[in-house]
Amino acid sequence: MAKNNAKDIQSLTKMNKLYEKLVNEVDVGIHVINEKEKTIVYNKKMMEIESMASEDVLDKNVLDVFMFRESQNSTLIKALKMGETTRDIKQTYFNNKGEEITTINNSFPIKENGKITGAIEIAKDITQLERVIKENVLNKQNKKFTFDQIIGQSKLIQSVVDEAKRATRTSSSVLVVGETGTGKELFAQSIHNGSNRSSAPFISQNCAAIPDSLMESLLFGTKKGAFTGAIDRPGLFEQADGGTLLLDEINSLEPSLQAKLLRVIQEKSIRRVGDMKDKKVDVRIIATINEDPIDAVANNRLRKDLYYRLSVVTLFIPPLRDRKEDVMMLTQSFIDKYNALFSMDVKGISGEVKLLLQKHDWPGNVRELEHMIEGAMNLIMGETVISTQNLPGWFRGRYLTDEEPINQKDTGDLSESSKTLREKMTEVEKYYVQQVLEKNGNNISKAAKNLGISRQSLQYRLKKFDL
Repeated sequence: MAKNNAKDIQSLTKMNKLYEKLVNEVDVGIHVINEKEKTIVYNKKMMEIESMASEDVLDKNVLDVFMFRESQNSTLIKALKMGETTRDIKQTYFNNKGEEITTINNSFPIKENGKITGAIEIAKDITQLERVIKENVLNKQNKKFTFDQIIGQSKLIQSVVDEAKRATRTSSSVLVVGETGTGKELFAQSIHNGSNRSSAPFISQNCAAIPDSLMESLLFGTKKGAFTGAIDRPGLFEQADGGTLLLDEINSLEPSLQAKLLRVIQEKSIRRVGDMKDKKVDVRIIATINEDPIDAVANNRLRKDLYYRLSVVTLFIPPLRDRKEDVMMLTQSFIDKYNALFSMDVKGISGEVKLLLQKHDWPGNVRELEHMIEGAMNLIMGETVISTQNLPGWFRGRYLTDEEPINQKDTGDLSESSKTLREKMTEVEKYYVQQVLEKNGNNISKAAKNLGISRQSLQYRLKKFDL
């Protein structure tokens, strides 16, 4: 009898391991909850789709982890509560970092003796595909940036603008080199719109945003029957025919795709995935890279032959720290931009803010400066000048030594003459929200209940305070 029990245990253990391996090896996301809405199965593919670890989800209530739009409910919860089976339903929601996820779901209840004891969801990830479609729509409707919109009077930026303007006369490939946030796409669009291709399409694609398995068909298109579900679809090269194709972060493409890209540039023809025929295309290539191309070649992130083919014209966009004389001009342009967008009438910045902006090294470059001005204008309440109290807390903390960070002992002290009442109250609110959240084990629903506010209000504050 004991031997039979031992064999049964061994067999059960073996089956559990087999089940676990099967669940984690399938190329679809699997998410199972029990009758209390808590996750009991969360496979490896689902972790990849939702960019989360198992400990973030397992044994937690689905609605405490994920956030859904007002108009959408969780298909998984719907299966549990209403006993409904849904098939091939597209759902967009947000993970615990606020990142948007889009999946195609099949959800159905789990029943035992006629009673619903849980629900299971099988999901296919289409997040990246949705982004590609949105980006391509935006590309076709994008603003027509021109050289007039490149802000700066420093010799460094004016020199690059002059070089870029000369590149508008030809159809040669261009390689734009610069750190993230320096405005590489602005230069690429300006070149296109200043050339004789300006009336033709300008298509932009970030090579780092798409997996290699999707990138080839996205670039070159597909032939019906090439693989299951494949239809006749033109790729980005065909869509950009007669115009310009911007390939952002070209060093993110795998070597085999770089080789195919080189062939297209040399032969001026493409072959759709699954097709046997080549098709001529007339496309100007502009590529960007966010590192020194020589380092990229040396470290096998960029093929040497592709580098030589792309770098017929090479533009080096200077980082903002090397052209700080442009900071004030850029700042005013962003104030003007958000005045128009927000229907505000901000005149400028205080002298102290001016000193701080000049002092900062701007690792995020022009993009970081724009986001800082936009953020400051969101905090203005009737003022016409951006002051230090409108700048992000981390920024003030770094440069204003007389501002002490909030701590538990001073949360009730509103007598500090160095801070306004609104500023101090904001700090107190942030501290209290953080404490209540920690007390409730980061459970949003429980914390919101203790605070006497809705989940949405708490989510807003978490985002506002960067918690």
